[in-house]
Amino acid sequence: MMRKRFRWALPLLACLFLSGCDDGSAEAATVTIAESSIEAMTTVPGDAVSLDASSQTDPGDAEVSQGDQEEPELHGLEYFLKTALLPVGETAYVWGGGWNEEDTGAGTEARTLGLSPRWKEFAKDLPSNYNYKKTRYQIHDGLDCSGFVGWAVYNTLETEDGNEGYVYTSTDVAQNLASLGLGEFTAAKSVTEWKPGDVASMNGHVWISLGTCEDGSVLLVHSSPPGVRLCGIAKSSKAKAAVKLAENYMQTYYPEWYSRFPDCESPKSYLKKTAQFRWNEETFPDAAQIQSMTPEALLKLLYNE
Repeated sequence: MMRKRFRWALPLLACLFLSGCDDGSAEAATVTIAESSIEAMTTVPGDAVSLDASSQTDPGDAEVSQGDQEEPELHGLEYFLKTALLPVGETAYVWGGGWNEEDTGAGTEARTLGLSPRWKEFAKDLPSNYNYKKTRYQIHDGLDCSGFVGWAVYNTLETEDGNEGYVYTSTDVAQNLASLGLGEFTAAKSVTEWKPGDVASMNGHVWISLGTCEDGSVLLVHSSPPGVRLCGIAKSSKAKAAVKLAENYMQTYYPEWYSRFPDCESPKSYLKKTAQFRWNEETFPDAAQIQSMTPEALLKLLYNE
C-alpha cells in the first residue's frame, strides 16, 4: 500500500535553492557540517541542531529565516543533498544506529528532525583505530548506512517528528522507496550511470551518489566505518578523480576528522550488483538541474563556493 504523502505539496514557486556500512546488518545517521560552513545554524534546547521549517540550514553559511522559507524549498533535490551532508565528519558509524530497539525499522533519531547532539559528542573522541565492532547496537551514538540514508530522507520529506520512517535493510532501500511512489527503481543489471541524488542499494550497504566524474569514478556520501563521510569509488588506479575530490573536501571542511580518518576510497564492489533508486520530479523538484551536474560543480554548489 502506498503511504500517504504530499501532505505538504504546494504549487511550485521559483526557488532560490532546492533541494557505509560493513558487510552484513542494519545501519544509522547524523551530526553537523564543519563549523566554518554552518556558523548560522540554529540550535534548540540541548544543543540539538534543528532542521524544522523555521530554521532550515545547509552546508553553506547563510541563515534562512521562517519568512524566507517556501515549502517547495524544503523538498527539492538540492536540499536533500545538503541535508545528507550535515552529519559528515562528525558522526560515527555505529552498527544499528538509526534503527529501533527491535531492529525492525527506523528508531527515534531517524524519525526526528535535526541532528542528535549525542552523535557529535560520541564522535569527537573517536581514536584513529576506532573499532565499530565494539560499539554494536549503541544505536543512539551514531548511524549505520541505512540509518543515515533513512535519516536524510526523513529530514527532507517530513515536517514533524514521529512519523513513519524510511530505514530499511540495505538490499531493500531502493525498491522500498520506489514502492512509495517517490521515484524509479532500476535493477542492478540495468544500471548504466550514477547521477547526483541516486540512492544505491546493495547487499550489505546503501549510499547516496553525488555523481560521476569524467574518468568514470563515482563520488558518494555514506555512513561506513569509521563514520559519515565523502568517498570516491575508483574505476581503476588511474581513474580516481572522485577519490581525490573527496579527500580535498574532507581535508578542507573537516580537517580534524580527516587527520584521524584520511581514507576516502570505497571499494569497486560498490558498483557491482547494486540496484538504483532515482527521485522523480514530483517528490524532489530539480530546479538547479542537480542531476546534470558533475561532482565538481555539485560540491561547489552544496558548499556555497
